Amino acid sequence: MLKKALATGILTLSLCAPAFGGAITAGFNDFTLNPNDDGSTGAVSIGFDVDFFGLVFSQLFVNNNANITFDSPLSTFTPFDLTSTGRQIIAPFFGDVDTSENGSPVTYGYGSFDGMDAFGVNWVNVDYFSSSITHTNFNSFQLLLVNRNDIAVGDFDIIFNYDSILWEAGTASDSDANGLGGSSARVGFSNGTGNAGTFFELQGSAINGALLNGGANSLIDGRLNSNMDGRYIFNARNGDITAEPNPVPESGTMILLATGLLLIGSRKLLKRKA
Repeated sequence: MLKKALATGILTLSLCAPAFGGAITAGFNDFTLNPNDDGSTGAVSIGFDVDFFGLVFSQLFVNNNANITFDSPLSTFTPFDLTSTGRQIIAPFFGDVDTSENGSPVTYGYGSFDGMDAFGVNWVNVDYFSSSITHTNFNSFQLLLVNRNDIAVGDFDIIFNYDSILWEAGTASDSDANGLGGSSARVGFSNGTGNAGTFFELQGSAINGALLNGGANSLIDGRLNSNMDGRYIFNARNGDITAEPNPVPESGTMILLATGLLLIGSRKLLKRKA
């Protein structure tokens, strides 16, 4: 299936702020990537240097299809394996985002997270291909790069924030009319060298239904290095990032575990009193 060929997005000031919810942090909407299909920005300043597995960058490209790249823009709409790619990429939800006719355009800009300078990109209420067909199941998520030069120059945090994930692919990636099935989205990052420890994919990537709301690896129900469902924090320190292969402890599971520990403690206390 041939996709529509649309011009790359043009940078403009954002005229209105998108609605935020869930784990998404408000702001980061200084600029707008004009409604498009498979477009990208030009090189954009991050505002600080990031040491990404030994490669230091001060600029990046915001790509409509839910990723940022450091080497060059990326128009690819069907997600490829992030563990074997030669691209320098960070992808909160690499899939076929289409903002050309419906949904909200991608916004990006500068702000702060927990008092630290940050660069962010918002894919809030974004549609999937083909947005010429009326859909109501939009996705909302966010990428933040947070400056941690308070620890060391080049140190930073990658944060994926999710509010709602209702589609996983576009029809050009073999999904059905509801954006389900096909070559579903991938979440993760790679510095493109192929060296061990320089790439990561979140469990549930490329598995139909897994990352959706209510899925086996639901993005809005998981968390990593945070106390909020839907927020995944990866710490880049001295050029390295330690990522767990399955960082998705659901809050309900943690509550059940805590309840179980309390019950065990209560029984031990009763035994001592007996």
